[in-house]
Amino acid sequence: MTSVLIVLSASDHWTLSTGDKYPTGVWAEELVEPHRLFTEARYDITIATPGGVAPTFDQNSLSVRGVGSEERVTELQAYLDSISTELKSPVPLTDVTVADFDVVFYPGGHGPMEDLSVDADSGRILTEALASGRPLGVLCHAPAALFAAVAADGSWPFTGYRMTGFSDAEEELNGLAEVAPWLVETRLVSNGAIYSKAAEPFGSHVVVDRNLYTGQNPASSAAAAEQIIAALGK
Repeated sequence: MTSVLIVLSASDHWTLSTGDKYPTGVWAEELVEPHRLFTEARYDITIATPGGVAPTFDQNSLSVRGVGSEERVTELQAYLDSISTELKSPVPLTDVTVADFDVVFYPGGHGPMEDLSVDADSGRILTEALASGRPLGVLCHAPAALFAAVAADGSWPFTGYRMTGFSDAEEELNGLAEVAPWLVETRLVSNGAIYSKAAEPFGSHVVVDRNLYTGQNPASSAAAAEQIIAALGK
């Protein structure tokens, strides 16, 4: 059976440049859609977080303002409730062996900017997954986690990779760009990534470069997972 490691942030906030703590966590759709698709493909799923801490879900991602309708809120919440046992007891990142999995997948939300961006265990997982050739999926703000990855020679292993992630324009439309300590798009480019984005903010956009699959935003969640499933052919 194909096995998938889903790595989630364990943070319930993002520290802004003002020092304020912005309540956040995992963006619900970015877990729900890939998890649903991987389940339908009969993949075995393991959820892991820093310290094995149960993830917090950004309340904006479970609101009409964040997802568009009460029906969608109900749908997302019901799915999270259906996997509540998995979510309550994640595997600690320290216990993860990348070789045990066929796919590694990182949903976003602002949470990864707080913890996964500096988490050495997550950085190890990402570095090993990229080098192994197994599909590595990273969504929205989760490319922040890539900054913790370090190759054996001390370089950034993602230099020169084509990728996407939450755009500066999207963060501006969120009203958070001015108080962000750094922005995903700007920092990816600064680090040496070859960045691209959808023609319009919040449009679906997935970039595949070798075994790296990146999605720009929540609207890209299902498409990124579908491309991984198609690549595996099962």
